[in-house]
Amino acid sequence: MKTAVVVIDMVKDSLELSPHPHLAERARAVVPAINRLNAEARRRGWPVIFSTDSFLPGDPLFRGRMKEHSLRGTEGAEVTGLLDFEPGDVWLPKRRMSAFFKTDLDQSLRLWEVQRVAVCGVMTPYCVLTTALDAVCHDFFAVMVEDACNAPRDEMHTGCLDLYRKSPLRPILTVQNVDQLLAE
Repeated sequence: MKTAVVVIDMVKDSLELSPHPHLAERARAVVPAINRLNAEARRRGWPVIFSTDSFLPGDPLFRGRMKEHSLRGTEGAEVTGLLDFEPGDVWLPKRRMSAFFKTDLDQSLRLWEVQRVAVCGVMTPYCVLTTALDAVCHDFFAVMVEDACNAPRDEMHTGCLDLYRKSPLRPILTVQNVDQLLAE
């Protein structure tokens, strides 16, 4: 099944410039798995998309507890240099949690004849989850790649994934690790 890998919010503000060392460490922990997944995806001819936060100053999302970060046009909103970004990969800035929301991701995936979307990156219970659910809403199969995504705490990460391991959406929405995904 032709798959696209969508890497969520792996930006310099989260991994390299973060004022929160614990969160940056959690994000950096999945870099090797993402790089391994992306290398194999490219070898198989699967699209690799880096979808990153790209907020404007004063964005309404910053009215809550979320602090300004990944501001459009700043170094912090760029894909982290810890990930292998190759010619042919796509950088898809986004203004909201899902990589599908008000972007051309759906149209691009259909042009590339993709049937399944493998979602990884940060944060599992927010942007990774909403992108995976939106993939299903756009009639794609979706995989949340558990060892290639993370959250601020283990219980947030595993709790979110556990909700979908045996959900009625299986096999449309699954939770797999990198090895399981690549073995199919």
